[in-house]
Amino acid sequence: MSTSANKPNSNTNATGLICPECGSKNLIVDKTRGETICRECGTVVDDLLIDDAPEWRAYNSSERESRSRIGAPTTYTIHDKGLSTQIGSEDRDVFGQKLSASARNRFHRLRKWNARSRIHSSSDRNLTKAMRELDRLASQMTLPKTVKETASIIYRKALQANLIRGRSIEEMISAATYAAARQRHLPRTLDEIASHSRISKKDLGRAYRLLITELKLNIPLADPINYIVRFASELGLSGVVAAEARDIVLRAKSQRLAMGKDPVSLAAASIYIAGILHSQQLTQQGIADVAGVTEVTIRNRYKELVKKLEITAPLY
Repeated sequence: MSTSANKPNSNTNATGLICPECGSKNLIVDKTRGETICRECGTVVDDLLIDDAPEWRAYNSSERESRSRIGAPTTYTIHDKGLSTQIGSEDRDVFGQKLSASARNRFHRLRKWNARSRIHSSSDRNLTKAMRELDRLASQMTLPKTVKETASIIYRKALQANLIRGRSIEEMISAATYAAARQRHLPRTLDEIASHSRISKKDLGRAYRLLITELKLNIPLADPINYIVRFASELGLSGVVAAEARDIVLRAKSQRLAMGKDPVSLAAASIYIAGILHSQQLTQQGIADVAGVTEVTIRNRYKELVKKLEITAPLY
């Protein structure tokens, strides 16, 4: 009995049972045997434990996904939060055999009515279009799931506040994506989001200000450091150059040089300075294309940083 009690998969008992033989509370649970055992005298206190684990075994993630019979977790990025049922479109039975013509017609009707039942109101149709556009934006801009979830929550709040009426769905979901990216400290520029959507930068900015005002969103100030890693990655720079650019931004912030300056241009100028200090072949045009600013802006920030921070670099 002591052998089973010392198995690695045995856990300390937390059920509050007491050993009827010695009165000890020092019990362990052997999940393999389904028994609760007294550690002091070895008495089996309970042998009818219910195993709530799955009856199948999986040795890797692909087997676990294929054998699991539960659905995906709920998410705000689906108009019904993923709580509805979907009927597959393979037209095959469980054995892989093709369905008969009558069965295919029957399942075709079931799919049609199932789709209609999922989208039965104007708000559902609105959310369906908005979430489809959000998926497209997130895919093209490689946004993480956290930003998608936050953007969908912001859009749902705007829909409940009746802010979508009379406005474009693409305009509002793009503004919600911009706000979500800033909230998650993974900011994207207005120009970047406007280039991937079918609305202008002016309309995007107007929709963003509407969300900020009406929903009272708490948006943190954009930090130039949050742009450095992404810009450096797109430019193919090493981690040493990115770290140097980050130090330049920190020095600029400590001397209050970042106040009133565009964080994107400040990050671009810092990367340009770091590239010069580490003999990297960088051009102002290349950085401007990645950052979405002009070469003149980069040169102005560059001159200011080199002069105020007393950096040994050529002053163009």
